Amino acid sequence: MGVGERKKTKLYKVTSADGSACHGGSGKWTLPRGGHPGKWMPSIADPSLCRHGYHLVTAEQLLKWLDKPNLVVWEAEGRGPSEHSGDKSAHGEARLLRKVGRWTDKTARLLAADCAKHVLAIFEKERPSDDRPRKAIAAARAFAFGKIGAAARAAARDAARAAAWAAAWAAARAAAWAAARDAERKYQTRRLFYWLRKSGK
Repeated sequence: MGVGERKKTKLYKVTSADGSACHGGSGKWTLPRGGHPGKWMPSIADPSLCRHGYHLVTAEQLLKWLDKPNLVVWEAEGRGPSEHSGDKSAHGEARLLRKVGRWTDKTARLLAADCAKHVLAIFEKERPSDDRPRKAIAAARAFAFGKIGAAARAAARDAARAAAWAAAWAAARAAAWAAARDAERKYQTRRLFYWLRKSGK
């Protein structure tokens, strides 16, 4: 970058598989094809958060919007007037650049297992004799990869819940320190993009 230039923050959009809106609104985005970005969406004057405009998020804001399965994450860009908040931004114009990956039940389980494993040491330091979260994480991964049969699915779901509980418990303790909280968010974002890209285009 040259003197005085700032690195542009990457932005993302979450849609249904066909490009239609999935968090309110009724629009349908033009999808990228053949290595080319989608078309710029029609211009909207005076975009306003949660009212009108094309809503995009940063990488750190993305996880909040992956609240159901079978979504697609796109790298996007906005231009023109915009309004920003802590969890999204609204733009007067926007387009999709390229597909990042798909958010599925499998992707969600694998990310949850990663996040639980990442803070497991905090839990085990407090409760060294309790191996249920470690076993739960292993079961959650096995379930995600289809390595356990139908008879074990209910147990795996319970194990996944236990793993999520362990992660939340440990993360809550770690969140007492801002540096730990920020580091954990960065880790979660990195793993999220790893599994999105692994999910296939």
